[in-house]
Amino acid sequence: MSKDMYAKETVLKAITESGTIISTIAKKLGCSWGTARTYIQKWDETKKAYEDSEQQILDMCEGSIYTSIQSGDIQSAKWVLATKGKNRGWNEKIDLSGDISVTINDNIERI
Repeated sequence: MSKDMYAKETVLKAITESGTIISTIAKKLGCSWGTARTYIQKWDETKKAYEDSEQQILDMCEGSIYTSIQSGDIQSAKWVLATKGKNRGWNEKIDLSGDISVTINDNIERI
């Protein structure tokens, strides 16, 4: 049985100090990107820590957007409406999927 190069606690610490950037975890561990990814996936605790860290980063990003909208940033507001407000009709793209009916008027005057 092979001995682990890194202890679970060492990997957990690297994860919590990385901002979920695998290259940063690898640097903290002193290994390659692939090895860091392998150790993240090795134990349930490290997988969970990585997933939790990803969610925390997303929460911070959403908080930044929320703060910018509160301060009147129209671009941020438009972006949120285009991405999260689609069910209210806010979308930059027109959805042409589904049944489409087109009527052509034969009485068009030609120039």
